[in-house]
Amino acid sequence: MRRTRWIVLGGCFLAYLFDALEIVLLSLALPAIRVDMGLSVTQAGLLATATLLGIGVSSVMGGYVADNFGRKKALIASLVIFGLFTAAIAVVPNFTVFLILRFLAGIGLGAVWSVVSAYVVETWPTKSRGRAAAFVISAFPAGGALAAVISGQFLPDWRLMFLVAGTAVVLPTFIVLVFFRESATWAADKAAHVTDVVSVRDVLGGSLRRRTVLGTAMAALALTGYWGATTWLPTYLTTERDLPPESVALFVMILNVGMFLGYNGFGFLADSIGRRRTIILTLLGVAVTMPVYALTTDQTALMWLGPLFGAFTAFFGLFGSYLGELFPTRVRATGAGFCFNVGRGVSALAPFGLAGLAGVIGFSGGLIVCAGFFALAAVVALLLPRNGEQAADPVAEQTADLRRDATATM
Repeated sequence: MRRTRWIVLGGCFLAYLFDALEIVLLSLALPAIRVDMGLSVTQAGLLATATLLGIGVSSVMGGYVADNFGRKKALIASLVIFGLFTAAIAVVPNFTVFLILRFLAGIGLGAVWSVVSAYVVETWPTKSRGRAAAFVISAFPAGGALAAVISGQFLPDWRLMFLVAGTAVVLPTFIVLVFFRESATWAADKAAHVTDVVSVRDVLGGSLRRRTVLGTAMAALALTGYWGATTWLPTYLTTERDLPPESVALFVMILNVGMFLGYNGFGFLADSIGRRRTIILTLLGVAVTMPVYALTTDQTALMWLGPLFGAFTAFFGLFGSYLGELFPTRVRATGAGFCFNVGRGVSALAPFGLAGLAGVIGFSGGLIVCAGFFALAAVVALLLPRNGEQAADPVAEQTADLRRDATATM
């Protein structure tokens, strides 16, 4: 049991790292893509929007596959999908095909979050689940930092960069295929409900409706602020703060180091004071620090403010364990995935919307608007139950089942 727990932790971290890598690379490559393909700011924003729309679609597809056919199969399928369509960008002939490929890649990218979150909730006990989930999701800033390094080596050759990044997904796919076991909690629950087919209707009705709606609203508001800000951050630094491309890569890498430390630090805090309380704290923290970052003109101050506001984006890492705990095993991937990925689907409008705002109030003004979404998300979080409330511990359930089976055979 303990060995399986650590294999899941490491494998899910690596899978989500590559997930993050593919997403962040687009933001870093947008300036070069715009020049090479002659795209407007609005068209470039649509590329990010297409990715997030695909992620939104995966909220239904990914959860359905994971809850009906197993966590392992769903994770492998997700990795193959986004790796294949990311690598295909290397030969994209025009803007329309680029949009289609990003949408299709988004379907795989979004499904990864649902599966790794369910895996962690079902293999780690309550007392350390916040830290475990935060560590896995901290793969996102780690992937972002890796993306900054890779972009510095490959750009302006963005086609080769996407080819290498997409092909490299073979590594986490192999690890999951060879070393992962199916979630024992899911397998036991599936055996007890062998004829049941899970669908999104199960989380939109009865006692689960309220937490699904509120969880989705919280995620949508928080992720609208997040994707609106991070998609255009490299462009903001280049156009409004006059940083050269090599400096932008350094700034983004330092910012992601702050994110990584924040995800793990707040993960420990979540296990101490509660996940919902920590989520609210981080949302308010980024709502305060982002406007300061947007209004700062000194480049040295910008470099060190980045990891500060980045650390407060730790809510991203806490959503995995918190949302997963709100739903029972049978619908966990569907419920948590619906909340998070529909939220990401709604946030698909953020890159496009911020591109329009930039023409009126600049990218710095747009970043300040994003801060307001974080504050609203904190208000919605107050309406949700505390962590563990109305949610059973799947690890404890599994242990109890094993003990009962052992007693029955004595």
